[in-house]
Amino acid sequence: MTDTLSPALPAGLDRRINEVMGRICARGYRLATAESCTGGLIASVLTDVPGCAHVFERGFVVYSPEAKREILGISQLLLDGPGPVSEPVARAMAEGALARSIAEMAIAVTGFAGPGGPGDEPGLVHVAVAMHRRPTLHRAARFQDGSRGAVRLGALDVVLELMTAQLDGAPAA
Repeated sequence: MTDTLSPALPAGLDRRINEVMGRICARGYRLATAESCTGGLIASVLTDVPGCAHVFERGFVVYSPEAKREILGISQLLLDGPGPVSEPVARAMAEGALARSIAEMAIAVTGFAGPGGPGDEPGLVHVAVAMHRRPTLHRAARFQDGSRGAVRLGALDVVLELMTAQLDGAPAA
């Protein structure tokens, strides 16, 4: 059971966080995160598991396109082309976090957790999970409940699915 956020998390999600972190811990892997719309939530819950927090290596909260470029090395062409909330940028964020850390697994989340600018799709989230010598996994999700909290928890659920798929060595659906 996670420590601090446990009362706020749905019971099933809390159980899954513990299972995934237990597997990461057992393998001796280290984790890095690159978060935009989740604003550090993923890092928070992953460091909240008693006995497993030590596997967390570092986290990058890169909310702006400039931060994505400067901190993670995302190309301006990607940011201008498909845009900061896109599959290519999510993949590049995960791979950038992996390259800029000593982690074996890096998680990236970018999306619109609430109303954005013109043309933005509230509830659209792109998640990617990268590991060395494995393809970076990606999933796009659209959460109909546009509340920021619901979108962030939904993104966390997708993160856990992709982390599990990477640990299993199988491509995600």
